[in-house]
Amino acid sequence: MEMALADLWIFGYGSLMWRPGFDHVERQHALLRGVHRSLCIYSHVHRGTEQEPGLVLGLDSGGSCRGIAFRVESASAEATIEYLRGREQVTMIYREVLRPVELLGNPRRKIQAVCFLVDRKHRQYAGRLPVKKQAELVARGQGISGNNVEYVANTLSHLDEMGLREHELHQVLKKLGENSAPKI
Repeated sequence: MEMALADLWIFGYGSLMWRPGFDHVERQHALLRGVHRSLCIYSHVHRGTEQEPGLVLGLDSGGSCRGIAFRVESASAEATIEYLRGREQVTMIYREVLRPVELLGNPRRKIQAVCFLVDRKHRQYAGRLPVKKQAELVARGQGISGNNVEYVANTLSHLDEMGLREHELHQVLKKLGENSAPKI
């Protein structure tokens, strides 16, 4: 008798929320404890280059993060993981881990989800940069997945739609607007 494999859950906190790129059968608001969303990764591929790095989100130590959990049927689990590794692990900046995540539906329930946490020892780990420096990097960032400003704005727009206020991301976007305003 063959045992059925369980469905796979993926936790999205940045562009995965608004552009997962994989088929899923369920999508729920979710909470991951012990890490927070942060513009803490120098992007050398997707939103910048090694010569002109952009800045992208990572899950960094401490706090909690609300995002989206996607359920993938077991038959598609292996292909989905391969896709995500190709997308997220181009430079191996993330640690792929299985973590308990709380689904915020009714009823609330806990599941195990694949999460991509920033590797603080990786050379692309930026840590907590001042808002001004974040805005400078985002303003210049352009990579194979597009413009860095667009990435931050899209992510922030989706967070706002979810009712989540990300103060620091709003500050970065505000600083970008100030820098592009005409000087009188």
